[in-house]
Parts: sequence; C-alpha cells; structure tokens
Amino acid sequence: MPSPVPVSHLAVARVDNAGRGIVLMLLAYLLFSFTDTSVKWLAAAGLPALQLAFMRFAVHLVLSTGPMLGKDHSGFTAPPRQAAVMLLRGGLLMVSTVANFVALGYLDLTMIAAIMFSSPIIVCALSVPLLGERVGPWRWGAILLGFAGVLVVMRPWGAEFHWAALASLTAATALALFSILTRRLAGVAAPRTMQLYAGLVGTVALAPAAWFVWEPPATAIGWGLMFGVGVFAWAGHHFFSAAHGFAPASVLMPFSYSFLIYLTIAGLLVFGTVPDAMTVLGAAIIAVAGLVIWWRER
Repeated sequence: MPSPVPVSHLAVARVDNAGRGIVLMLLAYLLFSFTDTSVKWLAAAGLPALQLAFMRFAVHLVLSTGPMLGKDHSGFTAPPRQAAVMLLRGGLLMVSTVANFVALGYLDLTMIAAIMFSSPIIVCALSVPLLGERVGPWRWGAILLGFAGVLVVMRPWGAEFHWAALASLTAATALALFSILTRRLAGVAAPRTMQLYAGLVGTVALAPAAWFVWEPPATAIGWGLMFGVGVFAWAGHHFFSAAHGFAPASVLMPFSYSFLIYLTIAGLLVFGTVPDAMTVLGAAIIAVAGLVIWWRER
C-alpha cells in the first residue's frame, strides 16, 4: 500500500493548481481584450457591428464543432429542457455581444470595460428573484455602490452622456442573465455542449443581417482581425473554463479586473485615448463594489 501524501505536499499542489488557474484567468481576459480592441479597430475602419458579431459566432461555431467530429457526438444533442435553456443562454450571449460591439464603435475601451464590469453586480441583484438566493445588507450596499459607479461612468446628467453607454449597459445586463443561466446548467450540461449551442444561436440568428450589411475589409490586416475576433473570443472562453478547473471562482474573481488594465493599455497604445478622471473614478467604484460582493460570497 503506497504511503499517504504528506499534507505539506497537498498544500503545495493546491497552491500550484491555484497558480495555474490564475495564469489561465489572466490569459483569458487578455484574449477578451484582444477581441474588443480588434472590434473597435474594425468599426473605425467602417465594418458594421452585426457583421463583426456574426464572424465572432461563426468562427466560434467552427472551432467548437471541430473537436466533436470524432466518434463521440454527445455534444450535438441535449435533453429538450436543457436544449431550451441553452438556446436562451446563447440568445443572451448574442444580445450582449451585438450591444457591446455597437458600443465599441463610439466609446473608449476603458469606459466599455468599466460598464461591463457591472455585470457581476447585476448578477448579485438578480440572484434574489431568479435563483432565490439570500443577499444580506453588505451585498445590497455593494450593489447600490456599484450602480452609483455605473452612473459616474455613464454621466447621464451631463453633456458628456452618449447613447452608446446604454448599449454597453444592455450588454452587461444580458451577460448577467447569461451568467445566471450558466450557473443553472453547471453540472447538468457539458461545457463543450454549451459552447456549441452558444456559437450556433449567434451564427444562425445573425447570418441574414450580416449578409445584408456585409462590407469586405480593405486590407489583409482587416481580414485577419475579422477572423481573429472569433478566434480570440473562443480561445478566451476556453481558457476561462480551464481556469475554473484549477481553482474555484472565489479565488479567480479578483483577477478578472485585469480586463480593465488590458483595455486601458490597449486604448492608449492603439487609439491614443487616455481615460478621464470620472471614468477612472467610476471604474474604481465598480471594482470596489464587485470585490465587496466577492468577499461576502466567500
């Protein structure tokens, strides 16, 4: 009989796994930042948001289908009840993506990232009526603080307000509902099946609109980035899922705020934009609110 592994070795293994999960999480959000930066660059070049959203899902679908072309075809089917929820989940991801891509044509990257990070706060607020979870005074306070941060970023009271901020908020809300459905499917539907359905819904629903508004990129770089939008998004989701296989969400969540840093750097290097003080303040408030929710959930 082999001797038991010393407790110290188990602790080191847990730390090593958590470290791998954190690295994968940082890589996932780096790839998501590549997606948004590419979309903003292509939108500035005149490519329609619906076309870019279609390419994001079409490439996603191809890459998700490829691993399922062997003998095991279980990923192509699901019980009717699961299938209905996965189709709704795919529809919410499509709405979030289209709204986000529309907003990227008008807003700077840091503002987009700040508003999108209201999604975990919206999830917490909606978890009461939709999941029956109990939310205490600390988390309700964080929810109100987070929405105050969103108002600081959007500035609906002043001349700086842009209607595209509402599109970004729509994207965050749809993403929150998408996350809630993902929670309900966790442990019930295989991740690869959910990936497949997400790509299928967006591809089929957006294909007619993409055909109608299609504008071919003018350069080889444009073509590469248009396909890259789908590759970056698919790979980001892949590494995001893999990260949660090494470490729990309670450990990984704070590292998702690397997305704010990535997009701020991308905005400066690629577009020469520097976020103003109100955007930075609002982003900080949203981040604090999200971290308070994370702390209480732990």
